[in-house]
Amino acid sequence: MTDVNSMICVQDVYKIYNPGENEVRALDGVSLCIQEGEFVAIVGHSGSGKSTLMNMLGCLDSPTFGRYWLDGKEVALLDDDELSSIRNEEIGFVFQGFNLIPSLNALENVELPLMYRRLTKDRRRALALEALDRVGLSARIHHRPVQMSGGQQQRVAIARAIAARPPILLADEPTGNLDSGSGGDVMETLGQLWQEGKTVILITHDEGIASQAERVVRVQDGRVVQDEVRGYGKNGTAE
Repeated sequence: MTDVNSMICVQDVYKIYNPGENEVRALDGVSLCIQEGEFVAIVGHSGSGKSTLMNMLGCLDSPTFGRYWLDGKEVALLDDDELSSIRNEEIGFVFQGFNLIPSLNALENVELPLMYRRLTKDRRRALALEALDRVGLSARIHHRPVQMSGGQQQRVAIARAIAARPPILLADEPTGNLDSGSGGDVMETLGQLWQEGKTVILITHDEGIASQAERVVRVQDGRVVQDEVRGYGKNGTAE
């Protein structure tokens, strides 16, 4: 059932490329609601539509058909400035490629997006230091990406995503370029952020990674084929 008062809610969303005889339905009638404070894994194979869905949820793309409400606001009715504000303030993005600037150190990489919020230099620095401390990298703030492991680079990327204190964190294959140990560290960090109250949405093809979320939504051929609430509480125990 659609609940437009959810933190996130999409109703009968389609994303169609090449409409007509050779059309491709990247999303084919997806309906999904996510409540504030949930930890949701959206899982599927390559080409299933999961990344297209993430782009919709992150206001990076718009559906061909269907409706999307974010925190009670219908996204299709928002102008470009309002959408930009949502992407800068309400949603933090973490991608498989760390997207760090090689010439900048960890602190500077985290500070950079904050410049678009017109914050003072001291405020940007304080928020960046706080975010790096939360991901356990206080001792690496002056290191450039090449001086850090893959796992540390991804944690810098997470710090960058949370520095503006957005309520929603969207992570697209955040462990995809990491070994199992570094991937575990990143998942532990995401779990801690969830426990602190963030709404975490994780896109992955990895069943082991998906199993660490409290709710798993499976996507296949552009459709939601399973929506399973595992019932884990924020203390890590079954409810």
